[in-house]
Amino acid sequence: MSEPPTTRGHLTPGPRATVTRLPAPDDVAHLVRQLWVPEWELPPGERVEQLVLGYPASNVVVEPEGVALHGPTTRASTRVLSGRGWAVGALLRPAGVLLFTDSPAGLLDASAPLEAPGLHRAVLEAMAGGAPGRDPVARRERAAALLVDHVRARARAAAVSGDAVRDGVLANRMVDLVEAGAGARSPEDLARELHVSVRSLQRLAARFVGMPPQLLLRRRRLQEAAERMRADPAGDLGALAAELGFADQSHLTREFRSVLGATPRGYGRSRAGQEQLPVPQGAVTPATRRPRAGM
Repeated sequence: MSEPPTTRGHLTPGPRATVTRLPAPDDVAHLVRQLWVPEWELPPGERVEQLVLGYPASNVVVEPEGVALHGPTTRASTRVLSGRGWAVGALLRPAGVLLFTDSPAGLLDASAPLEAPGLHRAVLEAMAGGAPGRDPVARRERAAALLVDHVRARARAAAVSGDAVRDGVLANRMVDLVEAGAGARSPEDLARELHVSVRSLQRLAARFVGMPPQLLLRRRRLQEAAERMRADPAGDLGALAAELGFADQSHLTREFRSVLGATPRGYGRSRAGQEQLPVPQGAVTPATRRPRAGM
């Protein structure tokens, strides 16, 4: 059964943007975590700047310019929205990544175009318009369904061995454990939970995610800490560090500075109470609105 869409690590860029999050249909839920369709329309001269802190996962994204596979990220980056735009994305589960690339590690902090002209044309047609009387919800759902159909077609065409299917299931379980924060604070903990050796865990992460287990755990802790600081900028940093497995408060602060460029409290105060939403590069932090030109 598919899981409900998640909002961890995502934000809404502002009142002139919408986002539709859809759970993956049950038959592809082992390949796709969720579908997401953000749209924005900003006045001339106005821009929205977003600090992007991606999930440790890959996304297949259709945009007006084309189709691309965006790999997992190790650092934050900035994306600027302007004018009118949209994206239709599928956040892949580890078992779905090998349908699109043989080497997810080669896409770490990178993207690659996908040759899918039929998908691109169909999604462009589905997302086109905004004509009076056209149901925007149905339009987004149709575009997301087209992307799901593309994943299904790739899965049918793939020659996947029984061992690869088993390993994909195990890789999904690995990421589920990391995301759940179920007590695993080190690769050794995670390997014990999965009943595999640390070396096997490392190979699994490299093959299906493209980054080492330690980095998966580090990213999850930082996203959880960021979410907590947005909710309560005055919270007890020492207690938060201990709860999430940081060595101490100083360790937590160093992680924030190195990845997000701010202290935990500074980040929390600047972004308190703002929800999150996906963009093509992955998950994002709350947006900063720039003034219109001439103001």
